[in-house]
Amino acid sequence: MSNSQDEKLEQAAALLREADGLLITAGAGMGVDSGLPDFRGRDGFWRAYPALRHHGFSFEDMANPARFAEYPELAWGFYGHRLKLYRETVPHQGFAILRRRADSMPRGAFVFTSNVDGQFQKAGFSESRVYECHGSIHALQCLEVCTDATWSARDFQPQVNETTSELESPMPRCPHCGALARPNILMFGDWTWVDVPYEKQREHLESWISLVSKLVVVELGAGKALPTVRRFSERNARQRLIRINPRDSNTDPLHGVGFVGSAALTLKQLDAQL
Repeated sequence: MSNSQDEKLEQAAALLREADGLLITAGAGMGVDSGLPDFRGRDGFWRAYPALRHHGFSFEDMANPARFAEYPELAWGFYGHRLKLYRETVPHQGFAILRRRADSMPRGAFVFTSNVDGQFQKAGFSESRVYECHGSIHALQCLEVCTDATWSARDFQPQVNETTSELESPMPRCPHCGALARPNILMFGDWTWVDVPYEKQREHLESWISLVSKLVVVELGAGKALPTVRRFSERNARQRLIRINPRDSNTDPLHGVGFVGSAALTLKQLDAQL
């Protein structure tokens, strides 16, 4: 396989032209081009949330259900800020490019993402064609898990103190038992995540894949630190993987082709090639 950028673009374009279904796999790097923060390393996290440096909390510390029991205002300040940020964020142009390409394929597209931000749905991808393997910040569940029901966070309008990172508005409560609610997201050390909605999403994805004869996988911003997305891509690519990543783009030639770069820019280059 040639290392020439032009030849790699043509190889990737050929894979996309031949495919009848597009599997989009996305990690945190997909959202960076929309202006979302990169939590890579403690410094990246603390740049986004400087108040948490004072507490000595890392991203892994805050992304833990125990914080909601110990420091509920701080935990909901962190997640409330993120919820508000994701609601206000406009998906970058790469999302529209992927949608156009999917619309040209007989089987369309399905999204497998570890992102909890709901950006694919916001960009117009159908709810029924997205599998959020780590859950969604736009849904809530009971912290005490009195029920395996989840509900929309739509009515929760967080007001967060920018200096302390603490929630100042009322915290969301479970409508069934009145206990504190938490985001319906898979966290670190999390044994109480309600995954019922996402099992249904997984079943829909598996059913869709079974109908696709020439699948192409476009992987975007999926790192090696938590390799869930990368492994899923490689397991399903059938030697038809297009991997886009500014740092971890290495791809076994047997799997496909890798590009060093951001999601938005590389997708624009591919779109021009097509």
